[in-house]
Amino acid sequence: MTKIVIVEDEPNISEVVSLYLKRAGYAVTSYADGLEALNALNDQLPDLIILDVMLPGMDGFALTRQLRDHSDVPIILLTSRRDETDRIAGLELGADDYVVKPFSPQELVSRVRAVLRRSGSLQETGAENVLVLGDLAINPQMRLVTVKEQEIVLTAKEFDLLHHMALHPRQVFTREQLLESIWGMSEYIDPSTVTVHIRRLREKIEQDPASPSHLVTVWGVGYKFEQ
Repeated sequence: MTKIVIVEDEPNISEVVSLYLKRAGYAVTSYADGLEALNALNDQLPDLIILDVMLPGMDGFALTRQLRDHSDVPIILLTSRRDETDRIAGLELGADDYVVKPFSPQELVSRVRAVLRRSGSLQETGAENVLVLGDLAINPQMRLVTVKEQEIVLTAKEFDLLHHMALHPRQVFTREQLLESIWGMSEYIDPSTVTVHIRRLREKIEQDPASPSHLVTVWGVGYKFEQ
């Protein structure tokens, strides 16, 4: 499992980022002090470090400099400073990316994936189960969907519906069958629920939602997934 270290002295930020990364399938360790983190990192390096610039003990710039003396571990810097000179300074020290607070935790997870992919450190469990269908990729282990390598944010049911249909290409499903498979019941839920979810999925993954190439309507029957 890919290991990530967070060095952040604001507990709320550290906890939220840690939660999102764990949900994405990463192993996470957190530190609130720069010197404490440096001592731990000297013993064992993770696959990626998320590092706040303003830290007690040793700031993020100094810690980046120390790490770059003996390692090329990917580093993403976090800062509340919007000054371009700070961003340039961090990148010139060897940071791989720079995120300004406040930020979306989901965006940060996407940045993490991008940096790991560029560095060749991506070792996500279940990669062999990823469905790659042209520009569309579905990772069931991480519950991640990308279109042209851009992450698409789906609700839990949207993901389950898309993944289920993609696993059975060209099989025609009635709305009742999809309700039973995804919602666990077909008797007490309005079948239009499926219609609404299909429409939302088309808006998110199809190049032309009005003329979908993946989530195709079979008139008078239901829907099917086309590769």
